[in-house]
Amino acid sequence: MPDALLAPLLLNAAILAAGMLVLWRVAVKIGDVSFIDAVWGGGMGVMALASWLHLPGEAGARASLIAGMAMIWAARLAWHLYTRWRAHGEDPRYARMLGKAKAQGRFADAALKFVFAPQALLLFITCLPAQLGILASPAPAPPGALALLGAALWLVGMVFEAVGDAQLSAFRADPANKGKVLSTGLWRYTRHPNYFGDACVWWGIWLAAADAGVWVALASLIGPLFLTFTLTRWSGKPLLEKGMEERRPGYRAYVERTSGFVPWWPKRG
Repeated sequence: MPDALLAPLLLNAAILAAGMLVLWRVAVKIGDVSFIDAVWGGGMGVMALASWLHLPGEAGARASLIAGMAMIWAARLAWHLYTRWRAHGEDPRYARMLGKAKAQGRFADAALKFVFAPQALLLFITCLPAQLGILASPAPAPPGALALLGAALWLVGMVFEAVGDAQLSAFRADPANKGKVLSTGLWRYTRHPNYFGDACVWWGIWLAAADAGVWVALASLIGPLFLTFTLTRWSGKPLLEKGMEERRPGYRAYVERTSGFVPWWPKRG
């Protein structure tokens, strides 16, 4: 990695750390960390914008393309998750994670140790394709074939994520669907169209960043790899589906006929 990029990356890290500390104090004051999900998306947009502003002189077209993709994705996701938190209150996942600490008067320490500090580190790592792709693209840096391919994949991801979220919100808003399983629209072809879209968005941004050079591609590959692992094996799909069969009687049949991540035609039966 060129030495000239180290300073702006460290400055980004400092901005992120300072922001997380402020938000941690907000969480302690209100006794709820659930808004961290909105911060996850919004924070990546901030990292992309900061990287774009760090560029000396005029930004290249590729830098503006990557920054635009990251910030549009971030704004949509942050607003969606923030409004969901405002409408539904504390997320049961965080209530279970921090409930004991809150009862014992250790909520502040636990929130910093188990939520805000890890989220800051993982957010920074996941956002590396956007940060490095932008910082390595001063003017003119026109977008090449890889960047255009990445933009196309990003667009596919945005459609899956935004439409999937909208379909789920509409389904949940209808009282008649209480206890039922959403199996229409994009949810007919994958159990997690929003997660699949999220992965496509960041693999698309990584492709656009890789257009800046092999070293950018290799240095930032950890971002989409980690995100995909998170969505498919860690805190995404596995955590969301845990106990779903007990809460929704038709979920087992839905799982048996519907792809778990990559969209595919449902099985007959």
